[in-house]
Amino acid sequence: MSELLPSDRKAVEYPYIHELGVIKYVGVDNEYMQLAVAYAKEFSLDKVMPNTSVVVRDGEVIGIAANGSDFHETNGCERVRLNMPSGQGYELCEGCSPKNHGEPKAVANAQERTGEERLDGAEIYLWGHYWCCEPCWDSMVDAGITTVYLLDGSEVLFNKTHPDNVIGRQFDHLLPDPDLQ
Repeated sequence: MSELLPSDRKAVEYPYIHELGVIKYVGVDNEYMQLAVAYAKEFSLDKVMPNTSVVVRDGEVIGIAANGSDFHETNGCERVRLNMPSGQGYELCEGCSPKNHGEPKAVANAQERTGEERLDGAEIYLWGHYWCCEPCWDSMVDAGITTVYLLDGSEVLFNKTHPDNVIGRQFDHLLPDPDLQ
């Protein structure tokens, strides 16, 4: 488990962080975070933990993707049945497979849109989670992305085990712009 010290906050324990990974925080008023919230609301197939990743380079959005698949709707989730901890046992459930995670899907979208395999200088804005799993970090780092921006307070808001989380109410509490609701 890794810890980083975000500015003005206590240390956050992440279940995983890549050795080259850097996590930074922005407010919900950040334009890329607002885009991620709106995109997740419209396109995420995961109704419990909707999220979106936005790939940005030089102030331009070059990739975007939401997480999820419709597998859970008809088949349920083996990880849930087995009470697996977050970030573990992805191989047990087709719906939880990293191929359905927002980060690698956004990386692939950026690579397709730019025609570049390497996305050096790009960063990802992630809304809906407070950490990235190892396969997601690997896909980002392999493409040259090492910086992830999370929503300030995400370690509480999107942490399933924290009593003050907003899971199930994400869109009710986290959309600052009425036009996005």
